[in-house]
Amino acid sequence: MDAARLTERLRARTARLSIIGQGYVGLPLAVEFARAGFTVSGVDTDLDRVGTLNAGRSCTPDVSDADVARVLADGRYAATADLAVLEQSDVVVICVPTPLGKSKDPDISIVVRAAEAVAVRFRPGQLVVLESTTYPGTTDDLLRPLFAAQGARVGEDVFLAFSPERIDPGNAHFTVRTIPKVVGGVTPQCTALAALLYRQIIERVLEVSSPKVAELAKLYENVFRNVNIALANEFAVMCRRLGVSAREVIDAAATKPFGFLPFYPGPGIGGHCIAIDPVYLSWTMRLNGYEARFIRLADEINAAMPAYVVELVIEALNRQRRCLNGARLLVLGVAYKRGVADTRESPALEILARLQAQGAEVSYADPRVPAVTVAGRTLKAVEVTDEAVAAADAVVIVTDHREFDYARVVAHARLVVDTRSATHGLSAPAGRLVGF
Repeated sequence: MDAARLTERLRARTARLSIIGQGYVGLPLAVEFARAGFTVSGVDTDLDRVGTLNAGRSCTPDVSDADVARVLADGRYAATADLAVLEQSDVVVICVPTPLGKSKDPDISIVVRAAEAVAVRFRPGQLVVLESTTYPGTTDDLLRPLFAAQGARVGEDVFLAFSPERIDPGNAHFTVRTIPKVVGGVTPQCTALAALLYRQIIERVLEVSSPKVAELAKLYENVFRNVNIALANEFAVMCRRLGVSAREVIDAAATKPFGFLPFYPGPGIGGHCIAIDPVYLSWTMRLNGYEARFIRLADEINAAMPAYVVELVIEALNRQRRCLNGARLLVLGVAYKRGVADTRESPALEILARLQAQGAEVSYADPRVPAVTVAGRTLKAVEVTDEAVAAADAVVIVTDHREFDYARVVAHARLVVDTRSATHGLSAPAGRLVGF
């Protein structure tokens, strides 16, 4: 099938799609394409996840069970672990994780395995798009040779592009359909076909000149956030030394209608994107003889925030003539951010570990995370009752889930250490409410 035939099938929405990876990126994408009328295979190596999806149950909060059940009933979607579906697919989209190794170097082994599986099964006329965040040059330097080794001519036999995922888990305002999509193909024909694919479901698609531009755009987005969060975190440390509220200062600065974008301090960074993606760029630049100093410094500042939170807790307890050793602490939230169940790279895990290591009796509450392992020990979430709050020597707000009633927490707690400004606007007796 040549480019003209694939173009026709994309426009008619008769092209068969396979989306590798059915997590928080791949599943919303698969469901959106299925809703648009495409026949979609959701490919995943996790057999439990495949079974869950085929039973009509979602595995990510941004897709409801009803959404999955509906596209299953329409015959537009099915999950599978059978890679043979790739041979029958007109389009393959790769949405697999790209974590860091133990030495904080990029680990793209999952991308490599997925790309190899596609390459050995490719058939002429396929469009293959990589969405997984990775280092600049991956599409050209890694994926392209895999297809060339199978005799495929990129831009003629196979069409290869990169389009970074921009999913924001837990954000109901921005969805797959409304978040603009960046697309960069190996050849102009590759770009045109990938853009045509996404225009079937996404309101705005931007074509860029190459995969490397698209890869760098994604990294720069998260470097921008990483650096500005680090600035806000360092600013919070400075404001504490000067005896003023960082939140009050930032809110005042944010009234300027130009030249300023507010970022707020927190207990650290987590999740897959902000905590990991900048490292992909700094690693690449080191290979090219350049030290990305802003990224390194931002990483150092953000990585120090969990220890800073523990310092705040110790200081606040000392003012109440209590020491951390033996103190009963209730931590609110262990997910890396509000509204999700994801604990990957969550600063809460380090905070919990540090508090336990210094002798505190720690429990946690999180409506989305029923259990978590900290330093080899499994903790189970507790209910946030007035009694539990009152019994704690301190309540530490680490993740500001909307399910928590912060007014009640402040009313019943002996001491609240708020790392997310969740209690902003609430009042408490002097010394009982501490935050940034």
